[in-house]
Amino acid sequence: MNIHGIVARDLPDLWFQAVHDILDKGRRFIIDRGSYAGQTRLEYDYFTGQVKFPGTKPLIPDIPPACGIPNPVEEAYIYGGAGYDRSYIEYLMTGHKEPGESYTYGERLTRTPITGDKLTWWQADNHEIIDKRPVDGKILFEENGVLYLNQIEWVIDTYKKFGFRNNQMVLQIAHPSDITLVDPPCLRSIDTRIQDGKLNFFVYFRSWDLWSGLPANLAGIQNLKEYMAAEIGVDDGEMIVESKGLHLYGYAEDLAKLRCLKAN
Repeated sequence: MNIHGIVARDLPDLWFQAVHDILDKGRRFIIDRGSYAGQTRLEYDYFTGQVKFPGTKPLIPDIPPACGIPNPVEEAYIYGGAGYDRSYIEYLMTGHKEPGESYTYGERLTRTPITGDKLTWWQADNHEIIDKRPVDGKILFEENGVLYLNQIEWVIDTYKKFGFRNNQMVLQIAHPSDITLVDPPCLRSIDTRIQDGKLNFFVYFRSWDLWSGLPANLAGIQNLKEYMAAEIGVDDGEMIVESKGLHLYGYAEDLAKLRCLKAN
């Protein structure tokens, strides 16, 4: 298995290097199940990327006009605008979910129900097991008798109250029962670390569309990181990303070749 690593200046640089390299380093697979089943895709065995300055603007790829191809991500898709009922920022950072959606990343991050044993321990004030905090309407809130957790605000509050050397502050998107979904979440977790006065993110995707998914996802996640850093009172730091399924679908290969000036 080949672990392909990239060190990038910013998010557009990460995207370009990953697109450029997958044309030579990726392996071609037939998709057995899930999105685009039966089609082929180029995929890294395992991918890691270190982005030194992910907050450098613009966050989305730079496509020279001479390439004659559209940007894989429109800015309006990230921040909202004509043609989009919901921005990606809203999808990532709010609990809103449309009918028919089995989940959203924002629902998992900001509207997680506390149930089962955890709720039992919470109600019993079992402080040896559970870190019980006040229901303040922001970090913890109740709706229709259900207690919900906002993971983003919990992590911010924890760093502010208890200090920065803490290896517990992981934003969890995946649930064990997600394995029963036809299309489980691609983003599984965003781990965090504050070091040298900066908030750093460690992002893992189980499967990841390189052409348009990576730039959209990371632009949104960078906005989340900037928000959290400002709330905690630290600087914005690096981003480390990983995936065992970063891929380029067949339809995007010709576009990738045009962007990378590769004729064949």
